[in-house]
Amino acid sequence: VQLQASGGGLVQAGGSLRLSCTASGFDLEYYAIGWFRQAPGKEREAVSSISSSGMGITYANSVKGRFTTSRDNAKRMVYLQMDSLKPEDTAIYSCAAPAVAGIVPGLYGDQYDYWGQGTLVTVSS
Repeated sequence: VQLQASGGGLVQAGGSLRLSCTASGFDLEYYAIGWFRQAPGKEREAVSSISSSGMGITYANSVKGRFTTSRDNAKRMVYLQMDSLKPEDTAIYSCAAPAVAGIVPGLYGDQYDYWGQGTLVTVSS
């Protein structure tokens, strides 16, 4: 199982980026996906989670109202739309999945089993 986040880059404060999460080795459409980030020198932080159906979505308070997570199961893609970006959003963003289809780990990182390589998001002031 491999997960891969992509779409990061350098953006000015107030700007937007859309991250994508893809998977190989398993059927992503049956699994909840969580987005997490880790800034330099800081602990990993949960950003959002989306259930396999896309009906159950949870956001961390720090991104609520600015970030939107969605999925296109036909394309086997999960997205994180990030708007109104702030310098404090600078981090490596990763997507993760649980080992069991159908469960919804929410924002609890220890409930996720598969972690992908992250993508760096840098927000300049």
